Amino acid sequence: MTDGKKPKGLAKIWWKLKRPFGHLLVLFQCHKGNSCKESCRKESTWIDSSQKYWNERYESGGNSGAGSYGKFASWKAEILNGFVKKKNIQSVIELGCGDGNQLSLAEYSSYLGFDVSERAVEMCRERFENDHTKSFKIMNEHHGEKAELSLSLDVIYHLVEDGVFENYMRRLFESSNRFVIVYSSNDESMNANTAPHVRHRKFTEWIDKNCPGWQLLKSIPNKYPYQGDHLEGSFANFFFYEITQDELHNSKKVSCDK
Repeated sequence: MTDGKKPKGLAKIWWKLKRPFGHLLVLFQCHKGNSCKESCRKESTWIDSSQKYWNERYESGGNSGAGSYGKFASWKAEILNGFVKKKNIQSVIELGCGDGNQLSLAEYSSYLGFDVSERAVEMCRERFENDHTKSFKIMNEHHGEKAELSLSLDVIYHLVEDGVFENYMRRLFESSNRFVIVYSSNDESMNANTAPHVRHRKFTEWIDKNCPGWQLLKSIPNKYPYQGDHLEGSFANFFFYEITQDELHNSKKVSCDK
């Protein structure tokens, strides 16, 4: 549904029937060859709720994806734990904690994780029930909590709706008073052949425009760059942001412009 309008008549009936399985059909079609890149991207735009997608994914027994397991998770943990230790960070907030597998490799003194999926939050609470340094909440329960570091790992390119993306980015930066780390793709040209729950964005341009009180400290390219197989490589890289001294000293509330 590329025009944003809901279908009518027989088209509406077909639309409702295909919604539960549409993302599976598109994934199958997009693996048939390059000839279907354009049609796959067009078809994938009918998904209108990233929150619903992840709720259904976790409820059906799915997990956070390949990026949170195996060699990807190990490398990400090495980078994150090293940064936290070097900067002596005592508190961490993550927006999009997922199933908690990535978190199981973390070395944080205090951690608060949020997710849009109630099932994901339940999974994390169960997994870490004996770890009192970690707590979890539904995303809509976020009420201005802050930490020295806020994290966004493999989340931004899953925010297919513009409004959701905007709100998420503002909350991400407003949740930190020192550092923000983003692990994501940063290239809109990659949208030609993606799954229907993926939308690549040039998010660094949004930050430059809307969060002038933050500066890019460094970026780290992926140790396992994507080369056609998402099980072997990732299109995400690390981006480290630091609040400027002017913003820290002159503003009582760290925020991005609206």
